[in-house]
Amino acid sequence: MEHEVFVPVPAERLREVLDDPARVARAVPGLQQDAGAEPVAGRLKIRVGSHSVTYRGAVRVSRRDADTYAVEGEAEESRGSGSVKLGLRIALRAAEDGCTVVFDGTASADGRIKDLPAGAVESAVTRLLNRFAEHLAAAATGADDETPTPPPPSGQETGPEAEEQAPADPGLTEEPPAAPERPSVFGADVPPSSLGPEDGEDEEDEEDIAEAAHARRTMIGRSAEEVDHAPPRGRYAPVPAPQTVTAPAPLRWAAPAAALAVASAIVAVRALRRRR
Repeated sequence: MEHEVFVPVPAERLREVLDDPARVARAVPGLQQDAGAEPVAGRLKIRVGSHSVTYRGAVRVSRRDADTYAVEGEAEESRGSGSVKLGLRIALRAAEDGCTVVFDGTASADGRIKDLPAGAVESAVTRLLNRFAEHLAAAATGADDETPTPPPPSGQETGPEAEEQAPADPGLTEEPPAAPERPSVFGADVPPSSLGPEDGEDEEDEEDIAEAAHARRTMIGRSAEEVDHAPPRGRYAPVPAPQTVTAPAPLRWAAPAAALAVASAIVAVRALRRRR
């Protein structure tokens, strides 16, 4: 494994950080230190693709020469039988306006991470080294938090279940590309109508307002029972059923009587003519 990262910090400042194990521990992204353990020891959750693996172990950093450091570490899966062994060399190479951090070493692992795609594992390790170099530069410039990570409260779970629930470092998570935001139809402005309001619309609105005001005035001072049983008024009033108009009894017999009188008169006139 070989990887290089440029940081805009002089090599002398990075040496000061690498010589302090406590500052190195704070530079490891996502490391949760155990109370009372070695400076660079604790739990580290790594996300590889859509999978996450939590390791518990320790790392030792020792200086070999002026610009070279040796890193040795061992860790085991918090929930599983897998393990990881790491042998890494960190070299600081001076560059213009900064320094180049060169990582060179080997690592062997078994367990869950062995079954994952090699490309995804290499991408996760690359992100981890990039974030580690960035945190070293931040620590060298004094931008990191000098306070150590506090141990978990006494009442908080520290078992494997709590380790799996711990969030992974944001820099180790593969963020999917953000989908382009599509314009929403509901957010578009509605153009005004070119036809204008219909005739009589304003008059109907005024009538509705007047009916509502009248209904409120009539409800004031009345009991709830009276209001509930009061018939609706205005446009919501029930339409009365059509009524059938029937003529009184004397008028029903007037037409037949008149016809009978006319017929009797015609018969009498004809009889008188025959006698003449």
